[in-house]
Amino acid sequence: PCVTTAYVCPSGTLTIGYGHTKDVKKGDVCSPTYALTLLKQDVIYFEKYVEKALNADEIVVTQGQFDALVCFAFNVGMTALIRSTLWKKLRNHDYQGASNELLRWNKADGHVLKGLTRRREAERALFLS
Repeated sequence: PCVTTAYVCPSGTLTIGYGHTKDVKKGDVCSPTYALTLLKQDVIYFEKYVEKALNADEIVVTQGQFDALVCFAFNVGMTALIRSTLWKKLRNHDYQGASNELLRWNKADGHVLKGLTRRREAERALFLS
């Protein structure tokens, strides 16, 4: 959902709109239209970086796998993605194992969150599509 007032997400990060975190300050407010603009910019940013990382490691993925990785990176960050066991499994062409790794990323501050569990299940389903 779109949240038009800056808030602290469960991981402790200031967030606004559909999950935008860059340069967000306490008290920031945005319109739903601007939140959508931020989301589009964020998706483009993460698409570029996921594509660059895949090319650098010579990993070939399907469109569904790519889309799931972009969604995942948008949520956890590129550094977390490329340092993860998920990425190591991708580099070893273990796509099933990589998809299973998505499900492990359902915690914030050590606590399992239902929303993150649903998100990871959806990303895994997309990855396997």
